[in-house]
Amino acid sequence: MNRRRFLCITAAALVPMPGHAQTVTDWQGRGLGTALSLRLVGADPHHTRQTFARVGAEIERIEQLASLHRDSALTRLNRDGRLAWPAPDLVSLLQLAGEVHAATGGAFDPTVQPLWQALAEGGDARAARKLIGWDRVRLDETEIRLEHGQALTLNGIAQGWAADRIAALLRREGFTDALVDMGEIAALGQGPQGPWIARIETPESEVLAESHLTNRALSTSSPRGTLVNGQPHILGPTGQRPRWQTVSVSAESAALADALSTAFCLMDSPQIVAALGPFPGARLEALA
Repeated sequence: MNRRRFLCITAAALVPMPGHAQTVTDWQGRGLGTALSLRLVGADPHHTRQTFARVGAEIERIEQLASLHRDSALTRLNRDGRLAWPAPDLVSLLQLAGEVHAATGGAFDPTVQPLWQALAEGGDARAARKLIGWDRVRLDETEIRLEHGQALTLNGIAQGWAADRIAALLRREGFTDALVDMGEIAALGQGPQGPWIARIETPESEVLAESHLTNRALSTSSPRGTLVNGQPHILGPTGQRPRWQTVSVSAESAALADALSTAFCLMDSPQIVAALGPFPGARLEALA
């Protein structure tokens, strides 16, 4: 499943002003079920080529952990019901998922995968819904274990996680100004003429807001951006229907912004305000 995004990086953020020309280098690729891109400001060409090779290797590693569409740690966990000695960063990602699950009153729940699969394949949705329950997942550094019949999807958090991982790689490589788009956006430093600017749009291309990003991430979710047999792809664990057409959240972590924007599609305004409480750096950028 590929969640369509409605973020547009405006031209003003990407074009140097006269007298302020800087080297801008772009990379484009595919992975994580979507088109991927990077923009580096002030980069040395030789260093850039080496870094792009490392980016490709990191994306491959992320897919080996979290993809639902190939042999990965996640597909093996779903098949076998357990995964011994999981990668530490996968454990950290699932721990974050648990924190967002708690803060959103269960609206964010990666165990909805059997329900999504039942809807996509014409299966028994009622039986699949009985398998949902993050509280039944057992997780520590030695093992991840699911109850019989359970399965996880990381589609509501993995693209943000990938953006965080690539942003961290760029920082290690010494880059201070870059834009990372892994389906969710992480902005390092600034663009050629100031903060990176993301224009947030609805699926109908209505502009909702502009977000200025400096060392900050942004995620936008739209339930009807992808349909599963005619139904919005963001599924309520307890049968909730989406309340909003488009939700955008920014935070220091793209994975956190990704998970929150997914959950907020199912929550009313007071619930959203309460859920932001445990994450002081996160904020709602658009709600429509």
